[in-house]
Amino acid sequence: MMKSLLRRFAMLGIAGAAMAGTVLGGALEVLALTEQEIVERLQNVPVFTIADREGKPLVAQVDADNPSAGSVAGVFISPQDAERFVQNLKRDNPALGNQVQVVVVSLAEIYQLDRQASQNTQANFGFTYVPTEQQVQQARQLSQDFQGTPLFVARGGPEQGYLTLQQGDEQVIPFFFDKQQLQQMIERFKEQEPSLASTVSIQAVPLEGVIQAMETSNNAGLNQIVLVPSQSAIQYIQSRQPR
Repeated sequence: MMKSLLRRFAMLGIAGAAMAGTVLGGALEVLALTEQEIVERLQNVPVFTIADREGKPLVAQVDADNPSAGSVAGVFISPQDAERFVQNLKRDNPALGNQVQVVVVSLAEIYQLDRQASQNTQANFGFTYVPTEQQVQQARQLSQDFQGTPLFVARGGPEQGYLTLQQGDEQVIPFFFDKQQLQQMIERFKEQEPSLASTVSIQAVPLEGVIQAMETSNNAGLNQIVLVPSQSAIQYIQSRQPR
């Protein structure tokens, strides 16, 4: 799994010149993305779960006083947060903590499992995202009432179009899990287009809302969205590769 994720990251190659474009504002409309199309857009994004040696995720009751409320499994955006969770569990509940570990999975796999669970009325199970607290605070500085798992995207130019990157023959709209990485892209853009520097702004949007838009919206620009994993997530995966 980790090797295949790393290969896809290499193919993704988020690099190139930033440019401002009104990508999501055109008149062209398409049908909402199919499940397979959404999977293709999520498969390059690593997330981190806690699972036992057999790969079964660690779950918790939604309401300890009401077992019928169902259970959830945490999906960590940060590998460091996931590792801290395991270390705390080993300290507080060694019998359980020593039986689990951090497992890297693709966001696409979580999406598919969550869809299957939601369609099965008997499942009574779901996933909950655990965003990085630092990124949540960054998002709330941009939008005080922000809720969800933060993604950061930049807008600029006279029409406040989304800043895009050239990826091969296509322009893509990068949505970053790490605000600092987006800031680095913006600085490059400002160097290339100093006359537009003052027009650039950062917007925080919830991952959950982006996925819902892919499922329901008829905006053609959704085909151009690329979710960019944090460097720390990629480095964590690389560190666990056999030498």
